[in-house]
Amino acid sequence: MTLTAREIDSQPRIWREALTHVERATALLARPGERVLVIGCGTSAFVAESFAALRESAGLGITDAAYASEPRVWRGYDSVIALTRSGTTTEVLEALSAVPAGVRTIAVTGVADSPVVAGADDVLLLDFADEQSVVQTRFPTTFLLLARAAFGEDVSALPAEAEAVLARPLPIDVSLLSHFVYLGSGWTYGLAQEAALKIREAAQAWSESYPLLDYRHGPLAVAGPGSLVWTIGRSDDTLVEQIEAVGAQVVTGSHDPLIELAQAQRLAVAVAELRGLNPDTPRHLTRSIVLG
Repeated sequence: MTLTAREIDSQPRIWREALTHVERATALLARPGERVLVIGCGTSAFVAESFAALRESAGLGITDAAYASEPRVWRGYDSVIALTRSGTTTEVLEALSAVPAGVRTIAVTGVADSPVVAGADDVLLLDFADEQSVVQTRFPTTFLLLARAAFGEDVSALPAEAEAVLARPLPIDVSLLSHFVYLGSGWTYGLAQEAALKIREAAQAWSESYPLLDYRHGPLAVAGPGSLVWTIGRSDDTLVEQIEAVGAQVVTGSHDPLIELAQAQRLAVAVAELRGLNPDTPRHLTRSIVLG
């Protein structure tokens, strides 16, 4: 079993530990009425999108997500949350250093002695969820599970549910597939983007992601036999019929969206192995992007 696969399988245990940190997460992430900007790169940017949608849906205040590498017009935020597993991502550090004086900065990271910790006012340390793999799996799911708990959602049953699901074989024959599409809606659109990224990173395969109902507005044109279209979160019966009519295989999520993402991670590993690739060493990538 690859390192990446072992880290995927460890998620139920890591999620249980995360739930012992809810009080700290609530104090940092769930202050009512604050205007919050969440930034990240790669996986962390997609997680930021999901987090922003979840926080606003919880009624806690305006929450925007942005790529740390894409500076934006300042909107008078009260807090900036920087997501970086390694704590060393150059674009995140540069964006954090440009935050106006008086705005509270919060780092969410897996490494206690990293530069982002030194540069932030507060830290949510998830070192128990850190990974050795280049490809992120358990760190993003753990943060979102903890955020949902901090926002008042009861997620206590998810570790046991994930344990049961991950113990079963994947219900998909990847040998028949060459094209992978993930669809999400609301906070799960970030998960769909992350699921598609796993396929590209680990397996060098063709993958796409879209908001659920926008898929019929153009992207459906390239689907056909050999395509897998997976909806994370809510689905739409009419859209499913349209996708199946072109010969594509459809999977509609039947578990919590975070468990669906864990399944998508497993699928990426399976596709990589089928292609003779090691998901622990994705092409052209390193654990952290540090620019000289």
